[in-house]
Amino acid sequence: MSGFLQQYWDEIVTLTLEHLWLTGMAMLFATAVSVPLGILLTRRRGLARPVLGVVNTLQTIPSLAMFGFLMPLPFIGERAARIAIVALVAYALLPIVRNTYAGISGVDATVMDVARAVGMTGSQRLWKVELPLAMPFILAGLRTATVTCVGIATIAAAVGAGGLGEFIFRGVASVDNRLVLAGAIPAAILALAADGLLGLLEWKLRTPGAVRQ
Repeated sequence: MSGFLQQYWDEIVTLTLEHLWLTGMAMLFATAVSVPLGILLTRRRGLARPVLGVVNTLQTIPSLAMFGFLMPLPFIGERAARIAIVALVAYALLPIVRNTYAGISGVDATVMDVARAVGMTGSQRLWKVELPLAMPFILAGLRTATVTCVGIATIAAAVGAGGLGEFIFRGVASVDNRLVLAGAIPAAILALAADGLLGLLEWKLRTPGAVRQ
C-alpha cells in the first residue's frame, strides 16, 4: 500500500485540490444565489411554494442525468468545469434556500415588533435582527449543501471536470479497489472535515456562551 501511495501521491493531492476548487466555487455561487432568494421568499411568501418546489425537483434529478442535460447547453457545455459547477449549484440550492427562508420566517414576531418600535428600517431589521438570528439555520443549510456537493463532485469526472472521481472511475474500469479507495477516502475526509467545521461554527452561533464556559 505504501508503494501505491508513493506512486500516486502527487496525483491524489492534485485531484483533491481540483475537488476542493469545484466544491468551493459551487458553494460560493450557490450561497450568492440562495441566501438572497430565501430572503426574497420571506418578503414575497406567495412565491415560496413554487420556488421551493422547483429547487426540490432539481434535487431529485439523478446526478449523471443532470450532467448530461447540461452538456449540450451553450456556454455551460463548452467546458467541463462549468458543467460540474452549475450541476453542483443546482443540488446546493434546496438546503440553503429552505433554511434561509425557514430561519428568517421563524424569527419571533415580538422581536420584530420591538425592532419596528425603535424605528428600524426594513434593511436594518434584516441585517441587525433577522439575519443574525437566522444564521444558525442558514449555516445548517450550508453544511448540508457542502457535504452534498463534495459527494456529487465525484461524478464530475464523468464529464472530464477532474476531481477525486477520476480515481473512482478508473478504479471501477480497471477493477482496482485501490484506485477506488484513493478517490473515495479523500472525498469522505473532505466531507467529514467540512461537516465538522461548519457544525462547530453552527454550534457556536446557537450557544454563544458555550465557548467561554
